[in-house]
Amino acid sequence: MSFSLWGLFSAAFIAATLAPGGSEAILAYLVSQGEIALLTLLLVATIGNTLGSMTSYLIGRVVHRKKTPQDLVSGKESRVLGWMEKYGIWSLLLAWLPIVGDAIPLLAGWFRFPVFFSTVLIFIGKFIRYLVVALMTLGVLGSV
Repeated sequence: MSFSLWGLFSAAFIAATLAPGGSEAILAYLVSQGEIALLTLLLVATIGNTLGSMTSYLIGRVVHRKKTPQDLVSGKESRVLGWMEKYGIWSLLLAWLPIVGDAIPLLAGWFRFPVFFSTVLIFIGKFIRYLVVALMTLGVLGSV
């Protein structure tokens, strides 16, 4: 894998954990360069971001007996708890959202949602987000 792809993967992974990152900007740059196949870029970013979210999911599973869901989220993230209780596992399609999205996999782990379906739903939501960024970069959906 090229240095650019490792950088994209790393940025996407870090952006999905509790640390903010700019993987969308890196993806947009690489898309605009046109040197790497679009599908490759989308898959690398999505896999990195999904694995980062699954790290948060794992943390939620580990702290299950020590913390309540309310202990895991605060401020603007607290509204996510209501979404999780109302929509259950389907909330994971929104794990890509800025600010509140990191709390969704964390709570999914705490609620012990199934790992396989959690991973698939997170992947789908994040793939769509990166696809939109790529299409905007290419001018298909408007400009960035």
